[in-house]
Amino acid sequence: MNATAMTTPAQLERLGEHLRKLRLHKSSERLEALLQHAASQEQPYADFLEQVLGEEVAAKRSQNIAMRTAMARFPFVKPLETFDFGYQPSIDKKQVANLATCHFIEHGDNVIILGPPGVGKTHLAVSLGLKAIEAGYRVLFTSAANLIAQLTKAYAEGKLDDKLKVFTTPRLLIIDEIGYLPIDRQGANLFFQLISRRYERGPMILTSNQSFGAWGEVFGDRVIATAILDRLLHHAVTLNIRGNSYRLKEKLKAGLVRSDESDPQPGGEI
Repeated sequence: MNATAMTTPAQLERLGEHLRKLRLHKSSERLEALLQHAASQEQPYADFLEQVLGEEVAAKRSQNIAMRTAMARFPFVKPLETFDFGYQPSIDKKQVANLATCHFIEHGDNVIILGPPGVGKTHLAVSLGLKAIEAGYRVLFTSAANLIAQLTKAYAEGKLDDKLKVFTTPRLLIIDEIGYLPIDRQGANLFFQLISRRYERGPMILTSNQSFGAWGEVFGDRVIATAILDRLLHHAVTLNIRGNSYRLKEKLKAGLVRSDESDPQPGGEI
């Protein structure tokens, strides 16, 4: 049986044109194949329409996710499914799975991930950001150093309010690597302004290699650090990762360092 015998070339052209005008590009590209399948399976009209629209919705969702992922400015794209929980047993896998539902965004809770360098803090932050994008939220990723550099530049140019809006507009803001580089008093004040603007309005994910007790030194001012933490921790979930570095694990596997070199010296970092 010729599956398209009932459809003339002129009809195919008109149908394709209608689909393109409606921006149903996926259906337009697959029109003949869809018609052939419908005829060969003797699909009821409702089933055929459901298939066409279902494929179109799936295609648009995939495009939207790809666009929002690009706009998020992640340093890499690593789904949560690629995280090695077996290597970091200190992490509560059920807690992370609960965070992956994105209920913390709906509730306005912050997520703060603490731990030494290389244990997967950024990986987790990015993975949760990807889950948020899949759930339909707009996400923006930045390092703390880049954030403060942008705010400092905007302040000097008299454009601070506009720049703050860049970081307050996304539903979820991810700030990575707090504590890796020193922050001067002006930077601390600008960071506080951002936290204050997002307070109880937009949740954040933050990562740091420093305990909360050390944030006074990180921001160069204990009063500002206390004010920042007061707002961040009011509605927050904290993940404290205690484990070995993934990067060191790969170096050990490659034989680039000896196992007796893997133990950090007191007060030092890997």
